[in-house]
Amino acid sequence: MTTRGRVRGNDYRVLAPGEHFTPRLTVSVVIPAYGGQDKLDLVLAALGRQTYPAALTEIIVVDNGSSPPLRLPEGSAARLVVCDRPGRASARNAGLAQATGDVVHWLDSDVVLTPGAIEAHMRWHHAAPYLVVTGYIRFTAAELPAELPDDLAGHFEPAEPHAWIVDLVERTDGLTDNPQRPFSLHVGGATSVSARLIEAAGPMDEELILGQDTELGYRLGQAGAVFVPEPAARAYHLGPTMRMRDKQPIDRVSHAFVADRIPAYRWLRGHPGRQWKVPYVTVVVDGTRGYDAVRTTVDAVLAGTVPDVSVLLTGPWPTLDRDRRAPLRDPDLELVLVHGHYQHEGRVRLAETADVDPAVPFVLRLPAGWAPAEDTLARLLDLARDDALGLVNVLLHETASDGVVAARLERTSAFARARLVAADGEDLDDVVDEVSGVSWVEGETYGFTTSPAAPQGRRTAHRARLEAEAEAARLAKEAERLRAQVAKWREEAGRWRRSTVELRREVGALRRQLAAANRAQQGLRTLVSTTMKRALRKRLRD
Repeated sequence: MTTRGRVRGNDYRVLAPGEHFTPRLTVSVVIPAYGGQDKLDLVLAALGRQTYPAALTEIIVVDNGSSPPLRLPEGSAARLVVCDRPGRASARNAGLAQATGDVVHWLDSDVVLTPGAIEAHMRWHHAAPYLVVTGYIRFTAAELPAELPDDLAGHFEPAEPHAWIVDLVERTDGLTDNPQRPFSLHVGGATSVSARLIEAAGPMDEELILGQDTELGYRLGQAGAVFVPEPAARAYHLGPTMRMRDKQPIDRVSHAFVADRIPAYRWLRGHPGRQWKVPYVTVVVDGTRGYDAVRTTVDAVLAGTVPDVSVLLTGPWPTLDRDRRAPLRDPDLELVLVHGHYQHEGRVRLAETADVDPAVPFVLRLPAGWAPAEDTLARLLDLARDDALGLVNVLLHETASDGVVAARLERTSAFARARLVAADGEDLDDVVDEVSGVSWVEGETYGFTTSPAAPQGRRTAHRARLEAEAEAARLAKEAERLRAQVAKWREEAGRWRRSTVELRREVGALRRQLAAANRAQQGLRTLVSTTMKRALRKRLRD
């Protein structure tokens, strides 16, 4: 593939598929269904009206234990597959196993596509082989017709938009400004995925009770996917979804499982001591470089401020044959010490190769003997996230004799994308720079050292936690004291308010008495004045 049209981050606009293209890719529409024969009939009828060539489209309906069993309408080109294992993930995987298309289009059995929906999806898939395209679904409460109406909008409108998707797209300029979790767009109602991506990411997780769509979307993103919202791919959902009816209980169940599998949901991993199925970052260290050097590095990593971390120690561990008669003369003594020291540490895995779980978002490849500071890993991760970098190279040491010694923090999804688009012989780091970004930093600036201070770092971290707990307890006591003081002040203020009311009443009574006295005094003055005037006039007449 040439460098033209390579997507950086999730800014798919560089692909710019035209309205006119020559259809050549095949698409498999997979529809898991459990009952709802009348709705399924409408869904299949709508698929029969698609503008994308029928010769390039296969339709697979998976009956997931319906009673009575589902049937296909007369003349339908669909195939019916029976899946006895309950659950939509199992049904989709059963359909996926039968799919032969270049693109897999998930479709719920109660979602009716408008005639140009699949064509709108496939325009994008012809532009690049690593896309996940989601259509715009509207939810209708219209009465279910006996057969598919010619005017879908006229029958199903008014309908409510998929508010969550619309909000996500509007907040992120159509997902082009590199949102943190673009994989959230992968919803099973009407989403198409490159079959190549699904092969790389794997099928749906059947162990999950809910949240299967999001979890698969996350793994697709880790495999290098670009997520595209396509407003021209319109569809109508016949009635509300289960999530719309019971959002809070569904989130409660879903979050209990996806927290273990989606490290990007940081807020679900609040416990500082938990270990998770998929860690946020894995540190790869060569376990053959000597016990002291390996311990310096591994202990420092485990003592850092990022608890959501695992360590992968590489070495020929299965071949170790300990010399129990003369252990100090064992030629593999260094390996034996490393193996014995870490084989029961839950955050350390000993493996022959440096193959990391592709679901892990970040991988730090760190030479043995170099110890990061407590906050080194956190700072590197912040740099990679804030600048959307696919690779952070850390210069640790450079001399004429030794050359360059460096660590590498790799974003798994960026390297997966680079492998998808790289030409033969092209340097992968250069491609990562194109699709995500590459930066160099100084190791000393980020706290790397060769000093074997990992055990002290562990004590420091432990002491910091104890100090933080003590400070939290002190603040809690202070807050309780202040709350008690405020309660006393409020009680005192209440007493003053009551006293004020009583004083106001007394003042009012005194004012009324004073006014009455003033009126009496004024009346007396008037009486005296009138009497004196009368007496004076009488005296003058006499």
